[in-house]
This record gives sequence, structure tokens and C-alpha cells, in this order.
Amino acid sequence: VQLQASGGGLVQAGGSLRLSCAASGRTLSSYSVGWFQQVPGKDREFVAGIRQSGGTYYADSVKGRFTGSRDNAKNTVYLQMNSLKPEDTAVYYCAAVFGLGPFTRSRDYNYWGQGTLVTVSS
Repeated sequence: VQLQASGGGLVQAGGSLRLSCAASGRTLSSYSVGWFQQVPGKDREFVAGIRQSGGTYYADSVKGRFTGSRDNAKNTVYLQMNSLKPEDTAVYYCAAVFGLGPFTRSRDYNYWGQGTLVTVSS
């Protein structure tokens, strides 16, 4: 499955962005999808996961602010990011793995999209 992440940009603290992860090649509904963030010099960190069922799980740092969802008809997964903070600034990646999850480690995932940069200004 090929993944294409989009929706990043520059936003002020307190603002919102919605990231999209569009899949091609295979039906995404059979896969669990994760969102990860990465800043220079650090490993990718888990942010949110969306199960095959649509159930979600989150890193503590984003609980209550970020919401993951999926639209199987569009073969797309989303990450709604609200109340953004400067420390959310990172490149965000979506990734997919065939299975129920939860999957919170980057090595659990087989397929990765290119990153999309989110910059939150103070």
C-alpha cells in the first residue's frame, strides 16, 4: 500500500490543522494506521493510532487535543489537531500495518508515507 500524507503547514499556537493520509494500491480498511512525529535529531514518536474498526488511541501528550479518524470510502485516514502548541512542531508521518493493534512502535509498521511538516508558532 502506498501512503500520501498532506495537510501540514504553519499555524499559530492554539490553532488547528487536519492532516490527511491517502492510500493507494490496497484497501486501507484492512490496516491499522498510525501517526508519528519526528523532530531533527530524534527518533519518530508515536502520536495516534486508528484501528481497523475506527477505534483510536493516543500518546499522552496529545490526548484531548488530537483526534484520529478514517473514511474507508475515500481510503483515507485523518488526524485532526486542535489546540496546537509550539512543541507539536515536527514532521508528521502516517504509517500502516496489517493487523488489529494497538501498534505504538515505529518498527511495528510496514508502510510509510512521506512526511508533512507542521510548524506551530508561539
